Amino acid sequence: MPTQSLQIPTADGQADAFAAFPADGGPHPGVLMYPDGFGIRPVLREMAAELAEHGYYVLVPNTFYRHGPAPVLELPEHIGEEARPAIFARLMPMIEAHTTERILRDAEAYVEFLTARPEVGPGPVATTGYCIGGLLATHTAAAHPDRVAALAAFHAPVAAAGPDRLHRITARAHFGHAATDLTPEALGELNRTLDAAGLEYTSEIYPGTVHGFTMADTDAFDPAALKRHWESLLALLDRAL
Repeated sequence: MPTQSLQIPTADGQADAFAAFPADGGPHPGVLMYPDGFGIRPVLREMAAELAEHGYYVLVPNTFYRHGPAPVLELPEHIGEEARPAIFARLMPMIEAHTTERILRDAEAYVEFLTARPEVGPGPVATTGYCIGGLLATHTAAAHPDRVAALAAFHAPVAAAGPDRLHRITARAHFGHAATDLTPEALGELNRTLDAAGLEYTSEIYPGTVHGFTMADTDAFDPAALKRHWESLLALLDRAL
């Protein structure tokens, strides 16, 4: 599966990124994939390549490019519980500095860059993300309802986007929540907000999962839940794009 390192011009500099895409050159539907908080690393490259195998041009930006090129954080091959405190001590200030204003400026640059790629066909694109990346994907879909036709977010704090932004989304959506992230009561509240926004969506708790269940390099990884994630994501993209 071909991949390419890229630089995305933004209002605040250059965001390094990579793309995975089918070997035939395209054009193919475009997907903007936001990493989780740990950022671009081998597992994200593998996931982007797997999605590209299904006929998509997948762009993965380094969302914390203001702090340096990826990998912004030095990570172990496996992110176990013993490593997390030191990693989060460095990660949380970057997350806190990534304000909504920055998110929206970057989203504008990423969508513009993706839709201008010669390998990407005309028409709307999709956005997906993991953990904080799912929140960024949600903000992106809300900010660009005319250009984003599909939105997927996994083990992500979707409700943090707020009702006003959720009401701006016109994309078809799938939200896959970790069982440790959302109670059934909180899921009901979120889904009522999505209903009021008029979204065409699925929003469900993946049973028995913990936060980060899609990430094969963490203790949270759940192979069955990852498989379910792929089934849900691919079905959504097939319908919307």
